[in-house]
Amino acid sequence: MALLRLRAALLGPARLRGAGISWSVLRNYSSASAKEKAGRNAVCERTELLEVLKARVKQLQASNVPEVTVNKVELAPLGNGKYEDPLQKVVAPSPTEEQPAPKGRDEGPAQPSSWVEKLKKEMYIRQLKVERKLSIAASQQALEGQAKAKAKTKAKTKAKTKTKAKAKTKAKAKAKPKSKVKAKAKAKESQESQKSPKAKVAAAWRQSPSLYRVYAHGKPRVAAAKEGAKVQITHRVPEDKDSSQFKILQQTIQANLECFLFLQQPEEAERFLLLYHSSPAKRRLLNVNAYNIVMRSWARKGRLQHINRLLSMLESVGLRPNLDSYAAVLECMGRNQSSTKTIWRCVQQLKNDGFHVDELFQKCLFEEDEKEKVLRAIRIVQPNYQLPPPPNPEICKSSLLQDFYSKEKMVSYPKLDFSVQELQECFQQQLEMELDNTVTIESVESSKPLTPQAIKARKLLATLRSQWHDSILRALQKSKHSMSKLKTVSGYNILYPYLCLLPDEEYVSIMLQILNTLSPQGESLAVLARELGSKVYNRYITQRKLRSRQLEKVQHVYEDYIHLLAKNSQPDEYLPREYWEKLVAEAGFGPSLNLKDCGWPYMLLMRLGMHMLELLVQAVKVPRNILNPRLESKLIPVLYHIYSFRSSWQVGLIKPHPIFSQLVSDAAETLLTFNSSAIPMLCPPVPWTSPHFGAFVLNDTKLMRFVDGAIQHQLLLEQCPPVNLHPVLDALNQLGNCAWKINQPVLDIIISIFNDKGNEKLDIPPPISEAPRPSAAPSNSSTWTKSQKHELLLCKKKAAEMHSLRMDALYKLSIANYVRDKVFWFPHNMDFRGRTYPCPPYFNHLGNDVTRAILLFAEGRPLGPKGLDWLKIHLINLTGLKKKNALQERLEYANEIMEEILDSADHPLTGRKWWMNTDEPWQALACCMEIAKASRSPDPAAYISHFPVHQDGSCNGLQHYAALGRDLIGAISVNLMPCSIPQDVYSAVAQQVEEFRKKDAEQGVKIAQVLQGFVSRKVVKQTVMTVVYGVTRYGGRLQMEKRLKEIDEFPEEYLWEASHYLVKQVFNSIKEMFSATRDIQHWLTESAKLIAQSGRTVEWVTPLGLPIVQPYYRSRSTVLNCSMQHLSVKNSNSSQKPDTVKQKNAFPPNFIHSLDSTHMMLTALHCLRQGLTFVSVHDCYWTHALTVDIMNQICRQQFVALHSEKILQDLSEFMLEKYCSPSRETRALWQKKLMEQLSSVPKTGEFNLKKVMDSTYFFS
Repeated sequence: MALLRLRAALLGPARLRGAGISWSVLRNYSSASAKEKAGRNAVCERTELLEVLKARVKQLQASNVPEVTVNKVELAPLGNGKYEDPLQKVVAPSPTEEQPAPKGRDEGPAQPSSWVEKLKKEMYIRQLKVERKLSIAASQQALEGQAKAKAKTKAKTKAKTKTKAKAKTKAKAKAKPKSKVKAKAKAKESQESQKSPKAKVAAAWRQSPSLYRVYAHGKPRVAAAKEGAKVQITHRVPEDKDSSQFKILQQTIQANLECFLFLQQPEEAERFLLLYHSSPAKRRLLNVNAYNIVMRSWARKGRLQHINRLLSMLESVGLRPNLDSYAAVLECMGRNQSSTKTIWRCVQQLKNDGFHVDELFQKCLFEEDEKEKVLRAIRIVQPNYQLPPPPNPEICKSSLLQDFYSKEKMVSYPKLDFSVQELQECFQQQLEMELDNTVTIESVESSKPLTPQAIKARKLLATLRSQWHDSILRALQKSKHSMSKLKTVSGYNILYPYLCLLPDEEYVSIMLQILNTLSPQGESLAVLARELGSKVYNRYITQRKLRSRQLEKVQHVYEDYIHLLAKNSQPDEYLPREYWEKLVAEAGFGPSLNLKDCGWPYMLLMRLGMHMLELLVQAVKVPRNILNPRLESKLIPVLYHIYSFRSSWQVGLIKPHPIFSQLVSDAAETLLTFNSSAIPMLCPPVPWTSPHFGAFVLNDTKLMRFVDGAIQHQLLLEQCPPVNLHPVLDALNQLGNCAWKINQPVLDIIISIFNDKGNEKLDIPPPISEAPRPSAAPSNSSTWTKSQKHELLLCKKKAAEMHSLRMDALYKLSIANYVRDKVFWFPHNMDFRGRTYPCPPYFNHLGNDVTRAILLFAEGRPLGPKGLDWLKIHLINLTGLKKKNALQERLEYANEIMEEILDSADHPLTGRKWWMNTDEPWQALACCMEIAKASRSPDPAAYISHFPVHQDGSCNGLQHYAALGRDLIGAISVNLMPCSIPQDVYSAVAQQVEEFRKKDAEQGVKIAQVLQGFVSRKVVKQTVMTVVYGVTRYGGRLQMEKRLKEIDEFPEEYLWEASHYLVKQVFNSIKEMFSATRDIQHWLTESAKLIAQSGRTVEWVTPLGLPIVQPYYRSRSTVLNCSMQHLSVKNSNSSQKPDTVKQKNAFPPNFIHSLDSTHMMLTALHCLRQGLTFVSVHDCYWTHALTVDIMNQICRQQFVALHSEKILQDLSEFMLEKYCSPSRETRALWQKKLMEQLSSVPKTGEFNLKKVMDSTYFFS
């Protein structure tokens, strides 16, 4: 057939130079610390940093050079980089998180401070290491160069020499002049480098350290920096097509092609594809999907001849069209109504390739009207063709959920207390919020009176923001204009298409949002770049969903879906996921609800974010005399690029000018802006139906959380049969469908204390105005004593911590206040171990005591006969006063102190304040108020309660270990066995340690004698709790030392020896008490060690079918070349070797976490079957007071069911199959060793698991 046969020659071997994407874009994730940590530590710089900042401000005031041009000529600006070979620009890995290019000699402070000296020393040492590595690589590069040199003509060499000479001349004109001697030396090197490939490589290697000298000395010349970047060129595409590195390269190419598809620029998409297709080396990076994206671009234009050419190209490189290829061809034919004969040939070829027409509609994802056009084309040749019926839903076969998924036992699922109309209104509110991308809300500080100073500052800020908006817009447009000029045959600008995806105004609003939320202490470049890039990506996804008409379809399906949840509607025999899938299948036409994969690689986000950050820093200026009219009227930058140390890392920060911070402080603005995904949902979440679809209506949410840049988890989920994920998806939907409301009286009390200087004892952070101030010190900082400097540093650190805590509380309370009169929902997702988390990050039920106290179930249930008793027991649990007492004794104690409970409820801030002296004061106060209302009602059993009652696992990690090993002594210690009073494992271990200590003391061991009277439950508790989660002796010793330091009477000189002795005895005690636990832990650790040593990562599947892989690899650093500074980003992906230590140490705790998440999900699903409201905070389960007893029964049943499975045996079999393939006749020694290890599953003890059913204190 003419269309799909290879009938045209390829476009020829014309090499289009400059193709591709900078390699640094394609690496993995940033090691920059999380935003909260960054905020907390941002000002823990050396005291001398103040001197540096002051010196730089003075320098700014005296010259016309803006601060932000510190590195003006360090490298060609990021915006002017071209699409270069993705295998070029590999800058040497660096051990630091962010490698800066500090100031030139003439820009530094007058007196170099100690940290600068330290930095120089570190950089010099690093430079030596780099030179050593480079010298080794040089010889290899030289050999490669010799082989390639023969193919090149002298004419080309001369032409290149001239071009480079011109480029260098231009660069030197811009760069700062250096000594003539150096210039001559460089010129000589440049000449030498043209003579022969060997000389060229050698000269380049000699030059390359100049790239690193930047960091210790001054600015490099542009030419030198570029040369340094070119030095480490490699022409190798990763060999392993399954490696993450290879997949990230492919993902980057496809992301670019998707941009052109979105921008409706098929010509650009095809030109970009040709850059790869025409190079034999880079062609391997193109898979069928890359060609398909370009075909789809042309299909939308109805240009069949272009698709014909692409199919020929596809066939010429040995690739075969897949279903998506045929869908694009047929879509194009449907658009331009091709002849019957042409379409018939296409359909025949589709069948010849082993496909069926029905599969187009069952397996392909469509956007806009693509599906209709494909159907139109098919009906031209098959007029009576009907869409295939949806496949019968698969039923999960897990033995743990046979009853749950059994269609024979149909049950009605609980309805929400809302009508269809109310839920439709809720959905519209949520949709409007997500379409706006951001939500601006009133701060809880808004109740303070407005001062004249604040009014003046607000007007001033409004004027400045208007000016900044215009200047950022001009800078962005100028940047895009200069980039657009580079769109020639020689290459493209890497970022240009990404800066065209949204209207210019949107980019400006994103940058201004970052500026408005920047803390006075500054923020690391890596965090800001990631945030800017992510905001652009999220808005692009929203636009794609609108453009593809996906949103229309979601609205249509959701309107029907809410009939399942509403109280006044019919369907009740489906799970949310099942009903949604049914409605989607019935909808038939329209776009698919899953977008075709369009993720952006992490380094691409970082590069885009850095470019926007550079524009922001360059464009935003403020008059120097705005707060002091006596000063000269001159524009100075609002944002400064400075450097700081965080432990041993040197980090680049963006810090606002004190003038801007002062203005913001004076204005005391009361509006806070959040991403719409940071606010709880105002309607029930969209149910999870696949790893790509669920949670928010528009906001892109991943089913599984993972570190930036990691893709192995997502790949594992995609490869997993969908039916295996049903239990996990259904459990997340159950947790997300719990409706919440605000406990308004408690919220009002908290806000009143928050606005009245806070209260640290009650965990309400005071404002920064309450921060300690250093005692009076000389005005000249050079005369400060060491203790004064230390005191200042401590004060700054405390102020930074206070600011961070205050802002965290402000966000939580402001969001709670925003939804105070609304009902809301928390959509959930999970981490790689299956542990579940609410998606909104600030305000949720996983928060601290304050946050939990202001949350109530939106649905109320009567207390019933035992509900009031459970409320009282729950209150005593919250106080922490009667942990060792039986439930009946706790209830009696609550009745005894009823007067205190009622006083706390009636007069929380003016009465006897009993509630304040409890472990969880705010939750205790909320519970006091609920008990007061219930006990005063005419019939307490009929009182409608919205209050969540908690049941907490008793050292849950050890409970799982004891059950796995059927360990009788361990089971008794962690309440798996019925007992009249709760067993306290921490006290039991302390008692055992004390017995060991007594024996040693009698034998004259000095440290055992010193420890007399100091071995207590409190001292050993943290170590016992974390042993199960893999704490080492080293970590345990530090924990012990910390506890002993808290005891004033303990002699300080014995701290190290005592903590060393105690951790040894704690480990011995646990080994004796939990012998099976230690055996299992050792087996898991050794197995993981051998797997990691064989070069594989540890993988397993939970009893519910969730696949898990540990994401720990040996990380390398990749340098992202930016004009502001080099950003060194840690690269840890599966193309590297596993980190053996992390793999082995993390396996036991991660495996136990995957079991506790499985237990929680089983409990959640069976509670749903019983009509209970259920949510969890890991191993703490919440429900109404009425249903605590039912939840307790289900919780125990599911624990017994889970551990009745052959968990360790199944794990052993899975790993033997995965890591010890039987196909090889001769096994390697390591494989035999691993087989022996995996086969020797630890033996189990005599504990009867069914006893858990009768254990009151298992969860209590």
